[in-house]
Amino acid sequence: MKLNQLITDFSISVSNEETKILELMDKDIRAFDSFNEREQFIIEGLIRKSLVSKVYNKGSILVVANDNIYEK
Repeated sequence: MKLNQLITDFSISVSNEETKILELMDKDIRAFDSFNEREQFIIEGLIRKSLVSKVYNKGSILVVANDNIYEK
C-alpha cells in the first residue's frame, strides 16, 4: 500500500506572506535575485515546504512555484 492511498487529505498551511509570494510567482520561472532579501527568506521557507523549486541554470538560480495544493 502506498502512502498516498493512506493519506487522502493532505494540506500544507502557509502564512499570508507566503501566499502573497506564491501568487506573485504565478507558475512562472523567475530569477532568485529578482526578489528582495525578505522575499528570498520567505522563498527559502517555501522551498523547505516543497511548494517552490530551486533550479540552477548556467550559473544562475531560478525559482518556480510547484503545483502543490496548500491551505490558504
